Amino acid sequence: MNHLNQHASEAIEQIVKEADLGGREPDGKIGLLLALIAGLWSIFQVWYASPLPFTLGAGIFNDTEARAIHLAFAVFLSFCAYPAFQNSSRKVIPITDWLLALVGAFCAAYLFLYYKNLAMRPGLPSRMDIVVGVLGVAIMLEATRRAMGFGMLLTTGLFMAFVFLGPYMPEAVQHRGASVSRFISHMWLTTEGVYGVALGVSVQFIFLFVLFGTLLDIAGAGNYMLQVSLATLGHLRGGPAKVAVVSSALNGIVSGSSVSNVVSGGIFTIPLMKRTGYLGVKAGAIEAASSINGQIMPPVMGAAAFLMVEYVGIPYSEIIKHAALPALISYIALFYIVHLEALKYDIQPLVRERQPTWRDRLLGWALGISGTFIACVAIYYAITAVQAVAGEATSWALAALAGISYVILMAYSARYPDLPKNDDIDVNVQDIQLPLPWPTVRAGLHFFIPVVVLLWALMIEELSPGLSAFWATVTTIAMVLMQPILLSIFRPDGTLQTLTQGLFQGASDLWRGLVLAARNMIGIGVACASAGLIVGVITLTGMGLMMTDFVELVSAGNVLIMLMLTAVICLLIGAGVPTTANYILVATLMAPVIVELGARSGLVIPLIAVHLFVFYFGIMADVTPPVGLASYAAAAISGDDPNATGWQATWYSLRTTVLPFVFIFNPQLLLIGVGSLLEVVLVCVTGTIASLLFAAATMKWFRTRCTWPEVGLLLLATFLFFRPDWVIDQISPKYVSAPAADIYKVADTLLEDEWLVVGIAGENIDGNLLTKTVAIPMGKGASGRERLRDAGVTLIQQGIDFEVANVKFGSRAKKLGLEQGYKIQELKLPNPHRPSQYWVFLPALLLGVSVWRMQGQRIKKLEK
Repeated sequence: MNHLNQHASEAIEQIVKEADLGGREPDGKIGLLLALIAGLWSIFQVWYASPLPFTLGAGIFNDTEARAIHLAFAVFLSFCAYPAFQNSSRKVIPITDWLLALVGAFCAAYLFLYYKNLAMRPGLPSRMDIVVGVLGVAIMLEATRRAMGFGMLLTTGLFMAFVFLGPYMPEAVQHRGASVSRFISHMWLTTEGVYGVALGVSVQFIFLFVLFGTLLDIAGAGNYMLQVSLATLGHLRGGPAKVAVVSSALNGIVSGSSVSNVVSGGIFTIPLMKRTGYLGVKAGAIEAASSINGQIMPPVMGAAAFLMVEYVGIPYSEIIKHAALPALISYIALFYIVHLEALKYDIQPLVRERQPTWRDRLLGWALGISGTFIACVAIYYAITAVQAVAGEATSWALAALAGISYVILMAYSARYPDLPKNDDIDVNVQDIQLPLPWPTVRAGLHFFIPVVVLLWALMIEELSPGLSAFWATVTTIAMVLMQPILLSIFRPDGTLQTLTQGLFQGASDLWRGLVLAARNMIGIGVACASAGLIVGVITLTGMGLMMTDFVELVSAGNVLIMLMLTAVICLLIGAGVPTTANYILVATLMAPVIVELGARSGLVIPLIAVHLFVFYFGIMADVTPPVGLASYAAAAISGDDPNATGWQATWYSLRTTVLPFVFIFNPQLLLIGVGSLLEVVLVCVTGTIASLLFAAATMKWFRTRCTWPEVGLLLLATFLFFRPDWVIDQISPKYVSAPAADIYKVADTLLEDEWLVVGIAGENIDGNLLTKTVAIPMGKGASGRERLRDAGVTLIQQGIDFEVANVKFGSRAKKLGLEQGYKIQELKLPNPHRPSQYWVFLPALLLGVSVWRMQGQRIKKLEK
C-alpha cells in the first residue's frame, strides 16, 4: 500500500483476521481442505434457505437439525481457524486441534445424527447422551475462548456455575440447583439451551446476510461506496472525515463487523484526514465512531438486529422502520461533528482539478436528487407492472427483468475505466485527484440491483428476512459470476480467451466469497451457541424473575436509574463479550425487567425501544477502552495510542448514546405513535435539529467557541426538541381514565398496530398485588374483539368487569407483561384537552437561534 509501510499493513490485516476470520492460514492441502469445509458450510446454508429442497423433495432439514449442522461446522472450523494461544503457529494445525475439531463437530451434530432416537425418549437422557453433552459443552467452551476471547468464556462459566451453586447462594438469588443430567438434557438435548433461538436466528438469517455482504464487497460494492463518498464529499471542508462518515454508513450494507468496516475505509481515509490537518487520535476516532454505527444502519444491520425478530416478535421490515430515523440522526450528527472539528482547526478542503461554481453544484444536486427519485418511481412501477402482467410466472419475469437491467448497466459502465481502489491512491502526493461525482456514480449503478431486490422482498413483499436475504444473495452470486464475463464482452478488447478467463475469474471470486463468509460466521455461530447456554441458565434457574426484584430494589423503581444501570451492564459485559452475545445476554435478562418495571410505574415502553436500547449500548463496547477493537484497528492505522483513540471515539459517540434514552421516553423517534405525513416530517426535522444542537454542545462549538452558558442553552434546547412531551406532562396528563366496560367499543375504533392502553391489576407468583399500565398493539380483524384476539389477548366478562382469560404464548401482549388472571381496571384514552406537544418546539427553536445570533454578534466584534 502506498500510504502505509509494510509492517503496519501486515499488523492491520492481522487484527482483522484475529477478530473476524481466525488468525490461522495453513498452506497446501490443509489450507485447501479448510477452504473446502468453509465453502461447503456456505453451500449448505444457501441450500437450506432456498425453496429447492421442497421443490425436489430431497435434502429437507427441520429447524433443530439445521441448527445442529450449523453448529458442527462452526465448532469444527473454530479449532482449525483459531489458534489455541497467541504464540501458537498460524500455519500448522496441531493434532490436538484436529482431535478437538472432530469430536466437537460430532457432539454438535449429535442432535441431527440421532434426532429420531432422541425424539422417542424426551427428558430421558441415556449415558451416551450425557457423555456427548458434557464433552460438547466443554469443547464448545474452548471454541468460545478461541473465537470470542476469555471474557466470553468467563461470562458463560459464571452463569453455568450459578446452576450448580444455586442452593448455596444468598437468599435473594437462591434456587434448587440442577443435576448434571438435568443440566445437559436442558442445554444440549433440547432447544432451550445451545440450540435455542439465538442459534436458530444465526442459521435462518444472519449467515445469509453475512454471505450477501461478503459477495457484494467482493464484487466491488464496498470500494464503489467509498469512491462515491469521496467524489461527492471530498472537496468539502474536512472532506476526508466526511467521506469516512458517509462511506461507513453505506458500507454497513456490506459489512456487519465494526473492525472490518474500520479497516476497509480507514486504511484510506485516516491517512488522508491526518494529511489535511486532523490529529491522528481524532482521525482514528472519527473512523471508529462512524464504523460502529454501520451496525445500526438499515437495511442490513448488525447480527443482533436479526435476533430482535424473534425476541420482539415483529417482522424485520418493522425493525428497519423503527431503527431508520435514529441511525440517520446519529450519522448526520457525526457529519456535523467532523465539520465543527474542521472549523475549529481551520482545516482546508482538498482542491478539485476543476472547481465547480455554486450554480454547477446546485444543478448537480438537483439533478442527482430528482434522478434518484425518478429512478425509484420507475423501479417501483416497472416491478408492479411485471407482477400484474406475468401472473404465476412473476418470479421468472422479475428474474429476467433483473438480468436484463444488470446486462444493460454493465454494458454502460464497461465503456468507462474501472474505479481506482484504495491501494491505487497515494495520499502522500501533493495534489490528490478527486474523482468527479457523476463518472463515479455511473461506474457502479449495477451494485444497486441486489440492494433493490433485498429491500423489495423485505419491505414491499414482506417476505421473511431469511427468504429476502436468499433472493438478494442469489442475485449477488449471479453478479459475482457474470461481472468478469460481461466486462470481457463489453470492453473493446474482449476475445474468446478473455471470456474464458472471465468465467474462471467469476467462479474464483464466488468461491472466495463463500469461504470468507463462512470464516466470518465462525465467531458469530459460536457466540450464539454460548449465548444459548446463558439463556438456558436463565430459563432453568428462573433468574429472570430474580432480576426483576433485584433491579427494582437497586433502582427503587426509578426507570431512568434502571436504564442507566442497563447501559453500564452493556458496557461492562461488552468489555469481554462480542456484540451479538452481549445483546442476547442483556436483552434476555434486562429487557423484560425494564418493560415490567416501566409498566408498574405507569410508563408505556414499547418493547422494540428496549431492545434497541440494549443494541445501541452493546455496539458501544467496540470503541470504549480498554478493549474496543474498532478503536484498536483505527489506532493501528493512525499510529496513535489506542486508549486515547477509544476515549475520543467514545466522546464523539455521545450523540449516539443519548438517543436510546430519548426513544425510551419519546417513542416518536422510532416513528411509533406518529400519524400523518406532516407529523413524520416534523419528528424527523426536529429530531435532527436536536441532535445537531447536542453535537454542538458536546464540541463546545457552534458558529464559534461556546461559553458555558451557551452550552447550557444548547442542551436545554436539545432537551425541549427531544422531550416536548415531558413539558406538556407538567401541564396536562397524557391519558384520561375510561371505564373498563368500554374496552370493545374503544377497540372497535382502533386500527391495526395502534395501541389500546389499559390499567391492569393482579397478583404475582408471590401473591403480591401489582398494578400495571400496558399498551396492547392491536392485531388484524373486522372488530375490536377480533383485533384483540389476533394480538394474543382473550378477555372474559364478569358482570361489568373484564378479566384476561388467556394470553397467547410468544405474542407481543405476553412480552409486554399481560398475564392471565389480571383484571382490566381502566382504559387510558388520549386526553382530548391536552395541548399539542409540538408547541414546545417554538421555545426550543428560539433558544437555538438566540445562541446562533449571540455568537454571530461576538464574531463581528472580534472582526472589528
